[in-house]
Amino acid sequence: MSAQKDCEFLVKRARELVSDDPSAAKAWLITARTLYPADFNIQYEMYIIERNAERTASAGRLLYDMFINFPDQPVVWREIGVITAALRSDSQDKHAQFLRGLFETLPGRVQCEMLLKATEQCFNTLEKAEMLLLLLKRFPDSVVQHGINLGEKLLEAEASENVETPVNCFRKLFVCDVLPLVVNNMDMRLPASLMQKYMLKAAEFYIGYVTRGPSPDVQTQASQEGGSLKSPTVSRGSQRHVIDGLSEKSSVVAEPWERLLDILAVVGARCEWQGDKGQRSYVDMLQRVKELCRYLPGLEGDTRSRCCSQVVICAALVLFRSAFLYVSAVQPALFQGVNALSSGPWILVEDLSSVYNDVEMERGAVKHAHKKRKLADGREKTMSSDDEEGLGKGRGRHILVNKTEMPGWSETLDSFRTARESWELLHSHDGLETEFKKICASWKTDSWLWFRIFLTDTIIYQGQYRKALSSLHQMAAVQQPLPGQQSPSGQGSLEHHRALIQQASCHYALGEYRMACEKLLDVVGALMPPIQEATKTSEDQSRVKTRMRKGNDLRLLPCTTKAVLPFCLQLMLACFKLRAFTDIRDDLSLGHVVVLLQHDWPQGERLFLKTLEKICHQGSFQYENFFNYVTNIDMLEEFAYLRTPEGGRVQLELLPNQGMLIKHHTVTRGITKGVKEDFRLAMERQVSRCGENLFSVLHRFCINEKIIIIQSLP
Repeated sequence: MSAQKDCEFLVKRARELVSDDPSAAKAWLITARTLYPADFNIQYEMYIIERNAERTASAGRLLYDMFINFPDQPVVWREIGVITAALRSDSQDKHAQFLRGLFETLPGRVQCEMLLKATEQCFNTLEKAEMLLLLLKRFPDSVVQHGINLGEKLLEAEASENVETPVNCFRKLFVCDVLPLVVNNMDMRLPASLMQKYMLKAAEFYIGYVTRGPSPDVQTQASQEGGSLKSPTVSRGSQRHVIDGLSEKSSVVAEPWERLLDILAVVGARCEWQGDKGQRSYVDMLQRVKELCRYLPGLEGDTRSRCCSQVVICAALVLFRSAFLYVSAVQPALFQGVNALSSGPWILVEDLSSVYNDVEMERGAVKHAHKKRKLADGREKTMSSDDEEGLGKGRGRHILVNKTEMPGWSETLDSFRTARESWELLHSHDGLETEFKKICASWKTDSWLWFRIFLTDTIIYQGQYRKALSSLHQMAAVQQPLPGQQSPSGQGSLEHHRALIQQASCHYALGEYRMACEKLLDVVGALMPPIQEATKTSEDQSRVKTRMRKGNDLRLLPCTTKAVLPFCLQLMLACFKLRAFTDIRDDLSLGHVVVLLQHDWPQGERLFLKTLEKICHQGSFQYENFFNYVTNIDMLEEFAYLRTPEGGRVQLELLPNQGMLIKHHTVTRGITKGVKEDFRLAMERQVSRCGENLFSVLHRFCINEKIIIIQSLP
């Protein structure tokens, strides 16, 4: 009892002196330790003094002594816990650096043993994994003994925690930290099946990490942006994504696609896959597995199984990477970290460049002598800048895009093509398709909206419009505007319009013109027309001079009012054009064509001439909405000319109730003269409207005449 009191007295005396005379305090403790070498409190007090003074070497020696001589003391393990926490943390403060330096002074054997025992005392799975990971990184020889076990423990923890996403703290530690140590350790003999399992776990994590969506608060901010249908002006690059259980710094994964390729190269080499072991390009990898596929039917047994696994894993990774690159370009707001500041959604639709010129100019018996094109000798000049035949439809489809509006257009189209090729390769053999479907089922790719967008665009590219419509209806249901996002500027509304526009394009391609117009008019109803008609770019102007491909091409259309409204007008024109120029008289469709041809004038001038020819052939024309929506001066002149003797004295009923007026007053001698006067005055008033914003006029036409437009289509 007296010895314990002596120890307590010596420790107490040292504590009293430490602030004023550290050397004296140290002397008291050295004396105490000499007298009582087995007393823990004396050694611990010596350690505390050295640690607080941040004397690394002496504190390290004392910690070592305590660890060897007093391994069961809880205070020692609390101290070791503080040191290992500093080892795991990202903190750069002075004390944390001191603790890390203190640990470095310990012999390697002691460090290893200390980390192992510290791991055993951890009850939290994540903390235990991080501790063991410290051991594996510092002592590579321990990977053989502990690497696989640690990896399996992390995967078991992920399964037991029922996490909703592969981008979680357990998978992150496994994929980014444990797996590279395991697969690069050549002393470990791993079965190919296990390596491929780990490869797919890594791929699922990296793909999930890259394709993660923006945070809800940023989506809300995007929905509150003003203006009409447009892309949100929020930079995605500034967002932070913190994985639950990890720090912000630990949540960052640099160069995920390159890391995945590195893992694949090592796994491929260890599984004895065919081809270049030092592969550094996804595109090159696709070419290699394409070559392998040629030999696949002739292979048997393990060789076939190994080749099949290589093709499926490699082609799947190329597919998902290329599909992501494509979708991140055409719909960047879906992803976090993708800058959507200057690029909103793009929509893959039918190209309508030939909408004005793919109806042949029929040479009827009665021709309209066009007022402005009569030659001196009375012969009619035929406008034939687009007379040559279009290209055949048997070739591969082209995707047209305005290169100035999409600076990375080449890379985007290359990614789309590469992804399609990978998809086709994975479905070229039953064995490949079966294995690929297993991966998709495991990863639940059906729930990946971004991948569905790629698949839908692929189906459209293949011309399977009915199948595409089914996919688009499902996407439209998912993308219905949420409460608080009803404005056309909201992101939910933006995506809903994207699906509607593609549906309209597909209905048009299937010949379902009424359905197409219904979708288009829903879109137009939510748009605000531009202040003035967009000026044509040099690319647009060149379309007048060159023959565009006919009916078989697609176009990437920016999802902005500036682009969407003209497209809707052109697609409506395409729907009515075929109906207007049949042998059956349909003045309503013909009138709609005249109204819609005003957009992009004079591109539709040739088609307008054909319209006039048909009216002349009929001898009469009735369209009571004419003066509500036709403001083009050239068109007004031509219709005025139709009533003259030179124009054929065509009977035009363009005024509201004009036909009824004539019918009820045929006995009144002056009524015809009165109707002519009304027509002349209406024309004069109409000329004064020629300066109106044409987009506003056509937008009003779509809104006010929606029911008539839809009912006039079969």
